[in-house]
Amino acid sequence: MISFRNSNCAVVISSILFTLFVFSCSSSATSVNSDSDGIAIKGFDPVAYFTIGKPVQGLKQFSFNWDEATWQFSSKDHLDLFSSDPGKYAPQYGGY
Repeated sequence: MISFRNSNCAVVISSILFTLFVFSCSSSATSVNSDSDGIAIKGFDPVAYFTIGKPVQGLKQFSFNWDEATWQFSSKDHLDLFSSDPGKYAPQYGGY
């Protein structure tokens, strides 16, 4: 049989685990790996990872502000793809 003491312990442990899960999900949603100038992912083009399959340095002339950071792209086409659906191309976990 399960004693009253063991069931209370299970409730406390479950509550702690649930709280940790909620905080871990919410904290990663707005955190972006950016430098002191606010440039995301060291200026690399996040769309290039999907279209070219390798890292490509972005250019200042193709910049877009999203999620409290400035994202740079290697071409206007990549900037347009990102701006139409940033969540599709932004790296997971903010690029960390």
